[in-house]
Amino acid sequence: MKLTPRVIAMDLDDTLLKHDLSISDRTVDTLNRCADLGIIIMLASGRAPEAMYQYAERLGLHTRSSYLICHNGSHAIESDTRKTILEHRLPTDIALEAFRLTLDAGLSCHIYEGDRIIVSRETAYSDRDKELSGLIPIIPDDYEQVIRNGVYKLVIPGDPEFIVPVEAEFKVLFKDRATVFVSKPFFMEILPLQAGKGEALRDISTGILGLPQAQVMAFGDSMNDESMIAWAGMSVAMSNSRREILHLARYRTDLSNDEDGIADFLEKHVL
Repeated sequence: MKLTPRVIAMDLDDTLLKHDLSISDRTVDTLNRCADLGIIIMLASGRAPEAMYQYAERLGLHTRSSYLICHNGSHAIESDTRKTILEHRLPTDIALEAFRLTLDAGLSCHIYEGDRIIVSRETAYSDRDKELSGLIPIIPDDYEQVIRNGVYKLVIPGDPEFIVPVEAEFKVLFKDRATVFVSKPFFMEILPLQAGKGEALRDISTGILGLPQAQVMAFGDSMNDESMIAWAGMSVAMSNSRREILHLARYRTDLSNDEDGIADFLEKHVL
């Protein structure tokens, strides 16, 4: 099976990155070989831009004309100039309502701004977020004012067993008003409607680059990748993906993110 993508978009955590948050030399070499063929390499993550730059630089995207899809699709930038090319803010009334319901549920809230994680209170999950993202948690004097200033998304961390019923409740409460999903078992996210990775990938690939959907490849593993996997003509689920993503994707890797699954797939089917 030979595939000829013009774009390869990849999620970061549990997809491109190993569990130690590294990208192997093999994967870097494989992606560089794809880039040498004229394939555009993109990153698509729930992370803020500042938490993506080191991986973009590892792949040399800071010296190429490409794109970083950030905040799970509600923000996208050029990889070399860091210029914003699209952004969608969560409506303030919805964000405030979700934040207040979060507090009522006894949970905390995270917002990403620059190199900071703005947290409503310090928890084990704010420490975990710092480890994952490399960003610094701070507690503002007025959290609701931060929200009024404009946010791309809200992240609600918590025990996975507790997050599941809260997610179900929020999906009902915010139906047709916001997108709600669990990205990691301990992170529930609230985003603007129609502003996911799939929509961002579509707008960049077809709108900016003028490429057909059929020539776009995307790798993902979790529910924040759902819209991207659903849209890409060549969608690839990691072998370690959630069941829903495995069922949705057209292809799947033979190996996991810790085993260079992306490099293995590209070496077999693209290079």
